[in-house]
Amino acid sequence: MGIKHRGWVMLGALALGWAFDLLFWDRRPGITPFLFFSLTLAVGLILARLDEKRPARASLLLAIPALGFAAVSFLRQEPLTVALSYLLALVCLGLMAATFRSGAWVRYSLSDMVAAVFRLAGSALIGAGEMQIKGNAEPPAEDAPVKRNGGFRRTALPVLRGLLLALPALIVLALLLSSADPIFEQRMSALLDIFRPEKWVEYLVRAFYILILAYVLTGIFAHVLAKSQQEKLLGVEKPWLPPFLGWIESVIVLGAVDLLFLFFVILQFQYFFGGQANVNAAGYTYSEYARRGFGELVWVALISLLIFLGLAAVTRRSETWQRRLFSGLGILLVALVAVMLVSAYQRLLLYEAAYGFTRLRTYTHVFMAWLGVLLVATVVLDLIGRRRAFGLTALAVAAGFVLTLAVMNVDGFIVNQNTARLGDHAIITAEGEAMSDGRTLDLAYLDTLSDDAVPALLAQFRAAQPGAKRDALGSALVCHAASWQQDHRDARWTAFTVPAARAAKLLVDAAPELSEYPVRQISEYGEFMVQVGGEERICSGYGSVD
Repeated sequence: MGIKHRGWVMLGALALGWAFDLLFWDRRPGITPFLFFSLTLAVGLILARLDEKRPARASLLLAIPALGFAAVSFLRQEPLTVALSYLLALVCLGLMAATFRSGAWVRYSLSDMVAAVFRLAGSALIGAGEMQIKGNAEPPAEDAPVKRNGGFRRTALPVLRGLLLALPALIVLALLLSSADPIFEQRMSALLDIFRPEKWVEYLVRAFYILILAYVLTGIFAHVLAKSQQEKLLGVEKPWLPPFLGWIESVIVLGAVDLLFLFFVILQFQYFFGGQANVNAAGYTYSEYARRGFGELVWVALISLLIFLGLAAVTRRSETWQRRLFSGLGILLVALVAVMLVSAYQRLLLYEAAYGFTRLRTYTHVFMAWLGVLLVATVVLDLIGRRRAFGLTALAVAAGFVLTLAVMNVDGFIVNQNTARLGDHAIITAEGEAMSDGRTLDLAYLDTLSDDAVPALLAQFRAAQPGAKRDALGSALVCHAASWQQDHRDARWTAFTVPAARAAKLLVDAAPELSEYPVRQISEYGEFMVQVGGEERICSGYGSVD
């Protein structure tokens, strides 16, 4: 392997493993994921500079979305948005590592991406060992002078002897200084506390995963420096899966699916799009018809996408009119699926009108829109003969989906939509729900939302007229404030997030307004009792409580 400074590679990987332990062991993640992604990127670039390996400009561009998605970890607290942002940051760094010197990711197909994942995973598993076995230097000539670098005995053994000689003196002097100064004795006791026998199991576990992570990173860095310029794209010279299915068979499959979807869409216009009276005439209530089949329609859209992609890849289309007819059937398929997605979207709207928004329903709203974009893009790519770009298109759509969730603030959106359903003359039931005109607001669900929801809760609270709606929002804010104080009482700087800092400031400023809702803790597990309009309700804090 052509790596000049193997020692620095291993040292950099070990330093990152240690940094991971310092940032994440027994700490709540906040800004730490962004810091670790940044450190990993910085170490990789430094190692490339030391090894005189120039990165491709296209690969360097991936650092921008990688750090951008990593930054979502402290800009938002809603769980799915944060988790998907981590995943996309890893994907960007993975593509950067796989194509560091070639920049070929811009020409990747979906199969190239899968192959790159396996190559990078192989390097992570065996790259460090391979680097040690192969080495990097040319064998010396027979008449060349032999360089003696001393090896382990001339470097490490003197250090060990010096430490052993210094240890008795340190012990005696430390005992004398401890007797002379009680503050020094206290500090030494705290320092020696880490050497208690029961701590050794923890140290062994931490050392084990530090070494494992260092080994994996060493293999990845070795791949970056020695293999990331070796790119042979799949399916460029010849298709990796030659078309084998006849044109007639594919047209029959697409045509049959189109006819089935057309029949379904006609029924949708007759019943669902025709209004509530037609649905009731069929023996269903509007809410029953809305609930039934929503998930199935989304799955139909996904399966249709896979059918079209599969047929496009394996169908022989030698004549121009054959290609045009196939693409025409694909366009019809996408158009019919789009109508079905609109139907599913309307079903979801009806369901939310009756029961309100949740995180899952909000995710689905956004997902359906981006799924429609992917369907249209897939047909366009087939029309212009750029099917290889589907992988990057799907990655861009995934990035758009996650960015939409991050920008819209899912928890704040839920608060605004659900509270808007209630009038100012709502009542609070014994079950802890606010009710108005047959619509409910689940206060317990508001309690589970993250700090992202606090600005919206406070804005809605201040906009509401005195009454049950305002009391419901006030109790939710008091619950968040009590949970925040318990959750962040001993929080370290590594747990910093923008939503938590903003929520803290807003809740402190609003404390006088919320003083009319007394709260007390009733269990050590984060449960609180809030007084609302002479009644009491239990809240259990939001999702970020450990």
